[in-house]
Amino acid sequence: MKRPAPPADPLHIAALALESLGGPALLLDPALRVVAASPGVEGLLGEAVRPGALAPRVLCGDSLDRPIAEALAAGRAVTGTVLRPRRGGALRSLRVRATPVGADGDAPPAGWLLLLDAQEALALDAPDAPLLFHGMWTGDPAMKQMFHVLQRAARRDVPVLVRGETGAGKELVARALHDLSPRARGPFKAINCAALPPSLLESELFGHVKGSFTGASRDHAGIFRAADRGTLFLDEIAETPLDLQAKLLRVVETRTVIPVGGSEPIAVNVRLVAATHQSLRRAVELGSFRADLMYRLRVVPLFIPPLRARAGDVALLTARIVDELNGAGERNVARVSPGALAALARYPWPGNVRELRNALQYAFVIGEGPVLTEADLPPEITSGEPDEALAPARVNRPPELEGTPEAQRIQRALERAGGNRTRAAKILGVSRVTLWRQMREHGLAAPG
Repeated sequence: MKRPAPPADPLHIAALALESLGGPALLLDPALRVVAASPGVEGLLGEAVRPGALAPRVLCGDSLDRPIAEALAAGRAVTGTVLRPRRGGALRSLRVRATPVGADGDAPPAGWLLLLDAQEALALDAPDAPLLFHGMWTGDPAMKQMFHVLQRAARRDVPVLVRGETGAGKELVARALHDLSPRARGPFKAINCAALPPSLLESELFGHVKGSFTGASRDHAGIFRAADRGTLFLDEIAETPLDLQAKLLRVVETRTVIPVGGSEPIAVNVRLVAATHQSLRRAVELGSFRADLMYRLRVVPLFIPPLRARAGDVALLTARIVDELNGAGERNVARVSPGALAALARYPWPGNVRELRNALQYAFVIGEGPVLTEADLPPEITSGEPDEALAPARVNRPPELEGTPEAQRIQRALERAGGNRTRAAKILGVSRVTLWRQMREHGLAAPG
């Protein structure tokens, strides 16, 4: 007599149903532990996912930048990409769509549903292979992931918000979005919203009519109309005054501009790329930026990892910049000394790639001969102490642990979580006890 089949696991049935509807899926509990995984997940990730595994560790591994894990830890729905290694050293890009389950008002979600699907393979020989992408050199997987998202975003005629620190290359990203888009044959125009007083900024954006104010001796089209059928890059958008934000919102919604002193709307066909070095969400919370405008501009967010978080890129970029400076002919540097490379690698680069280029230009001017030495570098590089106003917020740690991958990951998670250890542990995919133990082992202290 046949024994009756064991009862089916309801969670397994639920996971199968989810996969039939939306593709490979993970179900998570409130602590971001895997409750169930559909069969297709193993094929995408290249490994089995067992119940109880922490999703941030499963998806993000040891990556330094963990935007999906950060969103989950903060209780926010998110759509983003993660890079997973494949055989032969290539990378597979996976899209992850995370939706809270059972959220009720301000109460935390009862769990999470994560839908996964594979995107086009990145054309990389190895995760750390050097890559030149529209004027940006990198060997860093997080930068390459950003490039991949950029390529996909460029094809869609939607607004993009670029987030990056000073000197990280936000305008290069904006130009790449334009050059890869169907608007590439149209104009690319850029304006820094923080560089002009409000009265002049409005005129530069929307134009003005003759006689509308003192000095308006002729009609001025404005940069929106100059960018018609192309791309307009609005740098430092968070610095725009609130009254001007309302007028920007109207332009985005109506696709028309009204020049200063004018009365008739003029149609414009422009793709907007905005950029900021600060969080627009935080600016909204502080009341300095309109939430409705943020949501209009932040359709596709792109995050540029800072140079200090890109292990190996300092040496790569140094070699490339030295080659460029050699072409100027004033000095030919055959090599950079080990001491100079070590000093460059230790420095936190608050000014990012722009500051690195400036430091090397300084070294070319100050030094002589075919070897660029530590003595050629600016004093703040050799001392390792950037100007305090520009220095990034950092977790205190012993100097000998500078560059330790685990210490860097813990530091980044604590910074992104604002010092909240519970949220940082979720970002890292470890328990709070484990995080505390790792912090003690590395001599780390949460920001005060």
